[in-house]
Amino acid sequence: MAVGTPDSTEAAKLFCGMIAVDEAVLQEAERLLAARFGPIELRSPVIPFSFTDYYRAEMGEALLRRFVSFEGAMDPGRLAAVKTDTNRIEKKMAVHDAGITRRRVNLDPGYVTAAKVVLATTKNNAHRIYLGDGIYAEITVGLCRKGPRCHEWTYPDYRTETYGRFFMDVRRALLAAGHED
Repeated sequence: MAVGTPDSTEAAKLFCGMIAVDEAVLQEAERLLAARFGPIELRSPVIPFSFTDYYRAEMGEALLRRFVSFEGAMDPGRLAAVKTDTNRIEKKMAVHDAGITRRRVNLDPGYVTAAKVVLATTKNNAHRIYLGDGIYAEITVGLCRKGPRCHEWTYPDYRTETYGRFFMDVRRALLAAGHED
């Protein structure tokens, strides 16, 4: 029996999805993310976030979504540490009122490779892999030359053309930097 030999790490581009109460909070989050992870390379347009009521009780209504990706490549093995860092940023930006802490921003980091969009989460599910430190990962969307490919568990908003365009742009930036398809 042959012993498996680890291959080199797959090239990846770090991104972060942000859901916020207003554009000023999105800008503040971008500033803190760039200070931690480096210059922002790509930004999606600001998108009204109306796909779920999940955040409404904590954050309010009329939420906004934006994605950003960062210059350079990342080691995908750092994803759990990145999620831990974004959780700290969420807490730093939270407001405290009458003993209740409310987030003003939700940060969903992940990475894009030539073949997939991977999201980090603190929530376990059948299709998620435990990374450590209470963090899980899922392949949310597949990517190929023809475009995004969704899975049965892909969130409804991640199925939209706007999101797909952003992730394909990040994929193109990765490939333009010389990483293989």
